[in-house]
This record gives sequence, C-alpha cells and structure tokens, in this order.
Amino acid sequence: MTVQTTQAQSTTASGVARTRVEGRDKVTGAARYAGEIPFAELAYGWLVLSTVARGRVRAIDDEAVRALPGVLAVLHHKNAPRVNDDVIGALGRPDPIVEVFQHDRVPHAGWPVALVVAETSEQAREAAEALVVEYDEEPHDVAFYADRPGVYTPADMEVAKGDLDAELAASAAVLDASYTTPEQHHGAMEPHAVTVRWDGGRLEVFDSNQGSKWVADDLANLFSLDKDAVHVRSEHVGGAFGSKGLRAHHVAAVMAATELQRPVRVVLTRRQVFATTGYRSPTAQRVRLGADPDGRLRAFAHDHQNLTSNLREFVEGGAGFGRSMYDADAHHTVNRVVPVDVATPTWMRAPGEAPGSFAVESALDELAEQLGMDPIALRARNEPTVGPVSGLPFSSRNLLGCFEEGARRFGWADRDPRPRVRREGRWLLGTGTAASTFQAAAAPSTASVTAEPDGTFTVRITAADVGTGARTALTIIAADALEVAPERVRVRIADSDFGAAWVAGGSMGTRSWGWAVIAAARDLRERLPLAPGEIPEGGITATTDTAELIAALAKKERYAFGAQFAEVAVDVTTGEVRVRRMLGVFAAGRIINPLTARSQFTGGMTWGISMALHEEAVRDEASGGHVGADFAGYHVAAHADVPELQAEWIDDPDPDDPVGIKGIGEIGIVGTAAAIANAVWHATGVRHRDLPIRPDRVLLAEARRDGPDA
Repeated sequence: MTVQTTQAQSTTASGVARTRVEGRDKVTGAARYAGEIPFAELAYGWLVLSTVARGRVRAIDDEAVRALPGVLAVLHHKNAPRVNDDVIGALGRPDPIVEVFQHDRVPHAGWPVALVVAETSEQAREAAEALVVEYDEEPHDVAFYADRPGVYTPADMEVAKGDLDAELAASAAVLDASYTTPEQHHGAMEPHAVTVRWDGGRLEVFDSNQGSKWVADDLANLFSLDKDAVHVRSEHVGGAFGSKGLRAHHVAAVMAATELQRPVRVVLTRRQVFATTGYRSPTAQRVRLGADPDGRLRAFAHDHQNLTSNLREFVEGGAGFGRSMYDADAHHTVNRVVPVDVATPTWMRAPGEAPGSFAVESALDELAEQLGMDPIALRARNEPTVGPVSGLPFSSRNLLGCFEEGARRFGWADRDPRPRVRREGRWLLGTGTAASTFQAAAAPSTASVTAEPDGTFTVRITAADVGTGARTALTIIAADALEVAPERVRVRIADSDFGAAWVAGGSMGTRSWGWAVIAAARDLRERLPLAPGEIPEGGITATTDTAELIAALAKKERYAFGAQFAEVAVDVTTGEVRVRRMLGVFAAGRIINPLTARSQFTGGMTWGISMALHEEAVRDEASGGHVGADFAGYHVAAHADVPELQAEWIDDPDPDDPVGIKGIGEIGIVGTAAAIANAVWHATGVRHRDLPIRPDRVLLAEARRDGPDA
C-alpha cells in the first residue's frame, strides 16, 4: 500500500497541487456572482411567503401596495402567467414549488404567494412586507417520528436476501437499536439568486446553480419554450450542496421579466432560503445486527424512514449505505417515507449516505463493544469480496487499506478500548472510528475542445464549479489529454449553450465531465496538423458525447471508500463536546489536484463535525414553520469548533476505468458523525443515538447514568 503524494509524474499535470485558475478573480472581487452582474433598467423582485402551514389564499390586497413608491408589479395566483404543470426534466420532475402563483392553495408554511417588483431592492422589500394576504387556514400536521401513521415503502426501495428472522435467531450476539437525525439545511455562503431578461426573443438567465443546461431545459419545459430560446449562465457559484436547481425564485423572476419587459433580479434572504430551496429530511432508523462470536455477521437489517411532502415523494435513501459495505447471510434494507405538510426535501451533500452511515457505523461500534472486539477488526471480519447484495465485482475496493493507514497515522494501537478511563483535567477523552463510502458513477456529457491558431486550446462544457475547484481540475485533465502545459488550456463552463452535461452532484461531476473532455481532446489530437501555424482561423474543434462510452462500461460496483478517525473531549459537568483532532484516509481513485482535493475532504469532515454536534432545524408544530431559520438559530460549526483536520489518500487504481476519477465532494462527510459519536461513547461510556449531541443531551445522559437505576 502506497500513500498518495503530491509529486507529479514528469509527463502529466495531474497530481500536482495547483491553485484555482479563477482564484485571483475571486479574492480581488473580479469574479461576479448571479446577484452582482450589472444590467440597465434592472428591477428587483421580492418573494412573499405564506404564514400558514395549510389552507388557501382568500384575498391579496395588492392595490395599496401597487401605489407605493417604486412598485412596478405584484404577481400572484390571480394575475401571473400560466406554466406547464407536467414537466419532466433530466433529473425528473422539478420541485413542486416551481408551480408558483398557479392556484390559491397553500401546502406548507413558506409557500410563495406573491412577488413584489420595484425599482430598488429596498422598495421591493418594504412593499412586500406591507402586502396583506388573508388565508382560510386548515389543520396541518408536520410531526415526524418513527412508524407514525401514513408511513409506506415506495417502489423499489426494499432489498432483501436470506432469512433475516432465522439468522437473527441463530446469532450469538444481536444488536437492535434505533437512531435519529434531524432536519438539516445546505447553508451555502452565497444565497440563491437569479437575474432574468429577454434579449431578442431569447430568455437570458444569469443564475447560481449546479447545472446550467438542467435549469435551462426545465425552464423551457415549464414555460413551453423551444430549448434554444433559453440561455442560462452560472459562471461562479458560492456553494450549492444539492439545493441549487430550479426553484420558485427562477420562475417568479421569469414571470416578472416577461410582464415588465425589463431585467428582473430576485435574491433570496437566508430565511427564504430555508423555506423554499429544500433541506435534508429528518430520519428515524432501526439497525439490527446478528453475529457469531467471532464477529461474522449472520444478519444485517437497516430500516430507514424520512418525511416527505404531500406534494411529491422524496426518498433520502439512507438504507442504501450498507448494501455495498458489509457481508451477511441475510441482508435486509428498506427506505420508507411519510408525507406531511412541509416543503419537499431534496438532495443534500451525501444524500442518504450521511444519515445512513451514522446509524450503521454507530451500530457496528455497539456490536463490537458487545462482542469485545476492536471496531476495526469487526469491520475487517465482514469485508465482502463482491457486492453483498448485488453479487457484482468491485471495480476496486481498498477500505481496509484506509483503516490500516489511518490506524497507523492516528495511533489507534495505543488506544485503551475501555470507556471512560482517559481524563485530562475536567475533560473525558475518547477516540472513535467509522467507515465511509460513496458511489463512483458517471453520466453522459458532451464537450468540445478547440485548437486555436495561437497554439492554445479552448474547452467548452456545461460543467458547474460550485466551489469545488472543478474548473481547475478540468484544465488539468484537458492538459494531460492534449499533452500540453495547463497554461495553454482555457476552460469555459456553466453555459447552457455548450450542450448537455451532468450537473455538479452525486460526486459525479468531475468524473463525468472529465471523461467527455478526455474523449474530445483525444479526438482532436488525431485531427491536428503537424505545425500550429497550419491551424485555420477559427481553429479546429472536436466534440464528443460519452453516452455510448458510459453504456459500454463493465457492470461493477463502483465506490470510493474511506476511514474516519476522531478524538473528542467531553466535559460532563457542562455537557460540552469538543473534537480535538480528526483524520480521514480515503481510497478515491485518481486525485487530479491535491490542493483542492484536500479542501474537499476536510470540508466534508467539517460538515460532519457540524452534523454531529450542532446542526438541527426545528419546526414549530403549532405554526408548521421553522424556529430560528437563520444562522443565529441554526447552528453550524464555526472556526473554534474545527480542530486540526488531516485528510490523506491511498492508491486506488481501477485498470478497467478509462478515467480513474471517483469523485470526492461527498465522501468526506460520510461516517464523520458516527466516528465522533463513537468517540463520545469511548470518552463517557454513554451511547448517543440521536443527533446532534447537544450539551443538554450529554447532561441528561450523565444524570441517567448516575441515577439510582444506573
């Protein structure tokens, strides 16, 4: 096993730490985001959101608001343009919230009921706050808990092999435990923003999104336009994490620009982001494990439940985590949902795997305790040779290598396995570990590469750089494929006119885009003349579509893997939990740019700290809305909460994969919360099965531990 280094091979650009190609523009302010691009005669829209959780709009007193200074329009269900309500896009049906101002129904708190447009943002906000909306309120239900009435199993969400009950009955050790995670929000630094204008009969959209072609096609379908009539650009994005697809503010801005025939910008407030752009559903999970005395699993069962809206089914998919991880004679996993009166959840960094790994990796730790085994040894005992459920071979799998390297670097061998024995002043100290995984998939994408007369090359692809460094990675990939220096390559992205391409999501972006760029570059090289001076004006361009290449890829289980290690300190008199150090070691295929890769890994680990100890969106069951829908009420890890983080990686070659990239944006968060929770158990001797591990929960656990029945 070889630890990946940052030294490049002499013939390639990849593997060398490189700063972002747009870095200077970002730190100097030259890079402009969707809410900053100047336009002549720009008008500003402000959304008005419902204050009831269920009911109908009885009346909107827009006459008085229209008379306020600067107000240009007030759009609502009685006067807004109609949209197509049967839209199926590249990623399925858009969130139902895009059907704004089409009816008087209010399905959840925070549903957009109007858009006020004015000459300035301040005028629009003042008028929006003055708009009086009357409702016929109806009873609502937003409560979520395990096995509540109405829960059901969607199609294709249950996977089973073997006789679960029989294997549990035959097991020497059985664990049956329940775990919960709360509602969580994306919290991108850049709030959602869009600017829309009509230009020569074409809809021009300047947006903050995860896929410009995705948004363009959905808008075209929604407004019954030719796809060539919609042009979306999203050059710089300040974070997305799953939330930046087509949303209500896009649709409202297009409606306003159409009505006024002038550019309209809509920028959401943080509270509006919480209400209208999706979130990670809370989960209730049950894990049952049965094992022989030597730790071999006979039974593995994971029941995962999340809420969804009454508008559309959304499955968080946490039960999928174990299907690739651990072997067992009987393997039963199911994802279930229950619809309530809330906005529809959506994808959020490591959807499914983040909450699912918390339950499974905590349960593995509990089983190891019950068996008297080292947690790493238990995982190694159940390492599969093929997919535990599918039976397919793995493209590559080096999870045990991650644990071996991580244990060496972290000093795991020096760990006293007994809980509550290490103390440093007022702090109890503990260490924990957990496994990580995330799929390594690819989706068809198109790309073009042009050889310019001056000896440079221009790459065009509808990729999205949401802060991951994708633009830089694609520059490196193109340079390697063209066998030129990166300085000779210019990558243009985030323009829907460049053609269909996968979105920035699912850890599939750079893998999918990179494959298309490599294919186009190789095609171009075969067509190039011998001398640069022979390239005609306008250049020579090669364009490829990877649909056939991806379809021909051998059927295998393709995943990245990792091992997370955490050390925590717990003050049981105050309930404070501090993460002191963390290490993540990953087997994630070919690492293109170590500088931005390490940032992605540690960024995910930071989010895992936040998930374990801080993040928790709370709904008021009386109003149906959020309590503290801002960064004062919704706590995230601050600098003081983030200790020394180390992210390393080991070799993970896949000789059958022409790209070798596995994707790294999501795996850093997977398993992190479980590693921290396992470390808290090691420090205190008390198991926390509900996230976040708040001070009050630590104190309550201590009181129960020290009580008369302890």
